[in-house]
Amino acid sequence: MRRTIVIMFLLTLVMLSFRSLSELISWPSYFPKPVYNFNKRPLTAAQVELGRALFYDPVLSVDSSTSCASCHSPYNSFAHTDHSLSHGIHDSIGTRNAPALINLAWSSLLMWDGAVNHIEVQALAPITNGSEMGEEMNHVVLKLNRSSRYRGLFFTAYGDSVATGQRTLLALAQFQLSLVSCNSKYDSVRSGFISYTEQEQHGYDLFLRHCNSCHTEPLFTNNGFANNGLSIDPLLNDYGRFRITNDRKDSMKFKVPTLRNVEFTYPYMHDGRFLSLYDVIRHYTSGVKESSTLALQLRKPVELSASEKTDLVAFLLTLSDKKFIFDKRFGPPNMK
Repeated sequence: MRRTIVIMFLLTLVMLSFRSLSELISWPSYFPKPVYNFNKRPLTAAQVELGRALFYDPVLSVDSSTSCASCHSPYNSFAHTDHSLSHGIHDSIGTRNAPALINLAWSSLLMWDGAVNHIEVQALAPITNGSEMGEEMNHVVLKLNRSSRYRGLFFTAYGDSVATGQRTLLALAQFQLSLVSCNSKYDSVRSGFISYTEQEQHGYDLFLRHCNSCHTEPLFTNNGFANNGLSIDPLLNDYGRFRITNDRKDSMKFKVPTLRNVEFTYPYMHDGRFLSLYDVIRHYTSGVKESSTLALQLRKPVELSASEKTDLVAFLLTLSDKKFIFDKRFGPPNMK
């Protein structure tokens, strides 16, 4: 009898591990094909759940003070609003604003400068960064293997209880891949269920005219890199993608962020210099700095009246996905 119960329990764990992709992640038919190959590496419920536990656990940092969620809050679309630059261990301050971690399956290059080319290794960057978590991967693995909780989670996810660096990074990737935001008013309008207000429709028309070439719908990013005319911060001296490629043509180019949930992801830009959407729009209408690498789309001034700026913001607010923001599946494990 006891043996039968054990076998049934193990079968249940296997079934949990291999639930279908559609139960864990879905997106509208008008979304493009993901960059991430789910056929090669499908999501499993157990690996996503392990990744969620790791994401919210400060054990990943050297002094157990800082988790991934410290800079990527679910209530801010997995960005943060407390400060313009990310904070890490020992009250250290980073050099960039924490970006929103949504719809990452459609992005081949990650981070503000594209320094990481695959989501399955992305978490290694903040874990080992001295201004963020300041830890070494082999020590993370040692701590996880000492934990009875994680031995159980790793067993459920991988069939044995041994934590490894690769398994840890993969689980974190699986959780982040599950963070798909596609239930905003924009999506309801796109699907034909409701309509925009007159103001929102006018804002949408303005968006298509002035913004869509970089913040391309339906993801509201082209996942490329652009110099959007910001003056360089003399303290950070951050030249963006140039630091990775060492190509002068990439000077001052940063990842084009998604505008989905932009209501929740302030402050804006790679260094968090703008606190409101009106500050951002003001930059594009009167603050763009000329340079040899400036995006072609910005070389002609953007002209908007005060009422047009308000209408544009009204449309941007239709990109808010509150169902995603408050989805308990993406919050800390104790919210289940």
